[in-house]
Amino acid sequence: MTIDAKTPDEYISKLPEERKEAFSKLRKTIKTNLPTGFEECINYKMIGYVVPHSIYPEGYHCDPKLPLPFINIASQKHFIALYHSGIYADTELSDWFAREYSQVIKTKLDMGKSCIRFKKMESIPFELIAKLCQKMTVKDWISLYEKNIKR
Repeated sequence: MTIDAKTPDEYISKLPEERKEAFSKLRKTIKTNLPTGFEECINYKMIGYVVPHSIYPEGYHCDPKLPLPFINIASQKHFIALYHSGIYADTELSDWFAREYSQVIKTKLDMGKSCIRFKKMESIPFELIAKLCQKMTVKDWISLYEKNIKR
């Protein structure tokens, strides 16, 4: 399910009713807890949190015209997805998240390399996501990106 939107508010307005509340809460959790410097935008037809060109002029190595992505959230056909590039690039962070998740949510973690999938809106661990957002500054992300991802 792809949503064409020019702004995050427009994106949310186009969500199915049963997802709007949880998705809005997820967005607010991320915005409230991300360190200074990340910017919210529409990125890859999702709501994105990126390092803007004003901070990292090189942009994303796959397409330098785009800002460096960090987190994206999207409403997919069967779930809400949170894509976290830091989890992809840092196995310690990924392991920490998996351990903490198992302490707060009793269902199995549905996670790929950077994608965390939430099929049940009531199973989104907002407090844990808040902690995850606080774990990496813009400077930390740029260093990790240049070390582990950028080619």
